Amino acid sequence: MTSRPRVTLRAVAEATNLHVSTVARVLNGTAQVTKETEERVRAAARRLGYIRNEYAASLRTQRTRILGVLVPTLTDYVLAAVYEGIQEAALDRGYRTFVTNTHDSAEQHIAGLDALLSWGVDGLIIGDARLDGNGLDSLVANDIPFVLVSRRSGGHPAVTCHDERGGELAAEHLLGMGRTRIAVLAGQPYASTCADRTEGFLRACAAAGHPVPEELVVHSGYDSRGGEQAMSEVLGLGRELDAVFAVNDVAAMGAAGVLRANGIGVGERIALVGFNDIPLASSLTVPLTTVRSPIREMGAAAVEELLARIDGGRARSRLLAPELVVRASSR
Repeated sequence: MTSRPRVTLRAVAEATNLHVSTVARVLNGTAQVTKETEERVRAAARRLGYIRNEYAASLRTQRTRILGVLVPTLTDYVLAAVYEGIQEAALDRGYRTFVTNTHDSAEQHIAGLDALLSWGVDGLIIGDARLDGNGLDSLVANDIPFVLVSRRSGGHPAVTCHDERGGELAAEHLLGMGRTRIAVLAGQPYASTCADRTEGFLRACAAAGHPVPEELVVHSGYDSRGGEQAMSEVLGLGRELDAVFAVNDVAAMGAAGVLRANGIGVGERIALVGFNDIPLASSLTVPLTTVRSPIREMGAAAVEELLARIDGGRARSRLLAPELVVRASSR
């Protein structure tokens, strides 16, 4: 059996009455043309069966048009949605993405970085950064383009929710309801998402004259099991509470289960507030009040900043605005 001849760029150019160089720029995502022209070129390429020779292109441009992405885990809704935003924005700009899970392990983070860099990615989007830096300075020293997403670390470029402001919004809401005996399920202290949300919340409470006692700020995992453990620890202190703030929705859901198991009505005796506004939050038996984080937008913005850096500019840090969503768990 003879193989089918490879369709060339020239064949696509002839089919669209455009110059070969214009077609090439359209197909690699760098052409400044109208949407109609771009769609015409891409439609012709599909119809003719054109397949871009990535290896040859990378030799010419010294780029693979691949972005490497590190996240703790894609089983987490928030991180999966961040990655969807990354992938969609990258595809729109003619890039592909490779993602690896690190499970928040320093060893797996290093192994994942090594693997992505060995594949020749043009840059990195890092979603598992730790406040202690986690080796990011070595990327700077080796002039490897990267942007952090969801979490920040040091002065490195990062696209995050304005987590401190989100914590403040949660505190202002609960204090405005007259809830002043509050516990905080603070998540993992190495993650800026947890630390900043907790800091914003505690600062707002203290400024209002209702500081949260240190023993009522409990660190734990940020999954439902972590929320269960932290809530059980708080209840074990025997303190009178009228509100709980959890730094993410899944931990808040775990806490709600423990409160129900102890005969404590969520939204009645104790108000409960989470963070992120994952889809399940509005579908619970007692819908969850939460601080909405612009999750997909973070991923898309991280791609924009990384490509600016790859193209010779500077990547900026961005803080995206959170929004309070009030539901039955705190009315």
